Amino acid sequence: MARIKGGMNAKKKHNKVLKLAKGYRGARSKQYRVAKQSVMRALATSYSGRKERKRQFRRLWIARINAAARMNGLSYSKFMYGLKLAGVEMNRKVLSEMAINDAEGFKTLSDLAKSKIA
Repeated sequence: MARIKGGMNAKKKHNKVLKLAKGYRGARSKQYRVAKQSVMRALATSYSGRKERKRQFRRLWIARINAAARMNGLSYSKFMYGLKLAGVEMNRKVLSEMAINDAEGFKTLSDLAKSKIA
């Protein structure tokens, strides 16, 4: 049986990596070996970045809720504890949106939390 050379498959693999490295600077976008390292790192970082983004948003929501709660005379932890005692099941994303866009609604929630704590 005749031997099949692997040049075509190697070329496809190289082109796939070089296409992903398009826009990189210098040898990172031209040479396969350097481009492969850069692409591997970029893909790993983008994967972990997608997980990190969720943490960053939660931190942002908590900071916004804390600021709004302190304007109404409560700390973040006491506000959240009061809501838990009151049986209000709203996530932090919705609470932060309320803190920004619906100050009156947030004030009623903080009054409810205050009454449950006291």
